[in-house]
Amino acid sequence: MGKIIAIAFCCFFIFLGQAQELGESMLWAPEKRLTWADFKGKIPPAAIPAATTASGISYKYSANLIHHEVDLDFEVNAYFYPNESWYKPEICDNLILSHEQLHFDIAELFARKMRDKLERTSFSDNVKAEIRKIYKEILQELKDFQELYDWETNFSRNEKKQLEWNKKVAKALAKN
Repeated sequence: MGKIIAIAFCCFFIFLGQAQELGESMLWAPEKRLTWADFKGKIPPAAIPAATTASGISYKYSANLIHHEVDLDFEVNAYFYPNESWYKPEICDNLILSHEQLHFDIAELFARKMRDKLERTSFSDNVKAEIRKIYKEILQELKDFQELYDWETNFSRNEKKQLEWNKKVAKALAKN
């Protein structure tokens, strides 16, 4: 018999970058589209943006190490956090909502990317550190991608670019 090690770990990432009680969360699903009613957070007093979407990726796993072979069971999901997401009703419209939805959809794309990477990786007995490294790399790629999205669309103000991104992300989601 080999040595069996079971490990469980769970991490959350929120674009707000604050460690806080997450409370309510909404799992990404293809049939579920955000509505303004999902944005339940309080608008910060000095807030400049029209809206903010708090979304991110969480993962958990268990690993069994038998004869230096790692059997990994994992779950990676994208979540939206209603109580950390907010909008200014007087200036928000459907285009801005589609922009916010895409932030959530992009989180799902990178959750899928992490799932794929975990499936393709051969882990050593240092599985915890290896998974954490993959997670950090995916988060950095996700952050960079989200920043590129905001920059290219000018935070939804460039309607033409916003519509291009909507199609680009929808196509990527449909492909996976």
